[in-house]
Amino acid sequence: MRTPVLDLNLLQTFLAVADTGTVTAAAERLSYTQSTVSMQLHRLEAMLGVTLHEKEGRGIRFTPEGERLLGHARRLLTLNNEAMNDMKARQVAGSLTLGIPEDYAFLLTPALAYFHQMYPAMQLKVICGASTDLVQQVQASELDLAVVTRQTHSPGGEVIRRDPLVWAVGANQQPSLVDPLPLALYSPGADVFREVAEHALGSAGRHWRLAYSSQSMTGLMPVVVAGLAVVLITRDMLNPQLRALDEKSGLPALPSVEIALHRAPGRPSEPARQLAELIREHVGSEKQ
Repeated sequence: MRTPVLDLNLLQTFLAVADTGTVTAAAERLSYTQSTVSMQLHRLEAMLGVTLHEKEGRGIRFTPEGERLLGHARRLLTLNNEAMNDMKARQVAGSLTLGIPEDYAFLLTPALAYFHQMYPAMQLKVICGASTDLVQQVQASELDLAVVTRQTHSPGGEVIRRDPLVWAVGANQQPSLVDPLPLALYSPGADVFREVAEHALGSAGRHWRLAYSSQSMTGLMPVVVAGLAVVLITRDMLNPQLRALDEKSGLPALPSVEIALHRAPGRPSEPARQLAELIREHVGSEKQ
């Protein structure tokens, strides 16, 4: 004998009564008549062979069996919604282009993985570049989205995260910290990090020299790890090969930098909107 299958429409009505407290309010929520709501409650009770509710004044009181069913009903309808959303998402196809600085790629791994699960038919293209270049590309609609370090000369975007900056050296070796301080800096125009370093040291009356320059932390790492230069990075960019300097180093305190989400002009597509939301959730959850 086959096991009877619960009618999700009946469970939806049952939950509407539970959430609103009365048949009248449930009918208004579902755009049903009151008699339809009452009829569906009785059909559900007949299907299960138990009494789920009793009248209590103008409201409804659930029996112990009704209270037990509430938990099951919520889980079943949640699964139904997840299945519907998943199937709709898999029908969405097309392409989407995201721009990020190379050094922020690690922040986006969870968001990108989840996005691929939601939209497996979408072709997501990720382009790495300097924040200033990425902002220009997204403004020109060459990119759908870009996650960048907010620049002093091109603020814009939606700030989703603020990260503290630190002075860092090699975990096992470091240079002399006397003037002129040897620095490993991003190339001019590559990011706001260079501007912050120059301003902080200048305000403190410190002198420095450029020991190495690169467009990304990947290029700066060998010099810093070898103990030839100091680098300015966000605290999240630290790794086992690097060590943050504290106030005892004599170097000036540093501000935080803002990470911003930029979107192309015009109304975003549903996948673009979803990816933006995932980026807010996964990138912006820790450092706001």
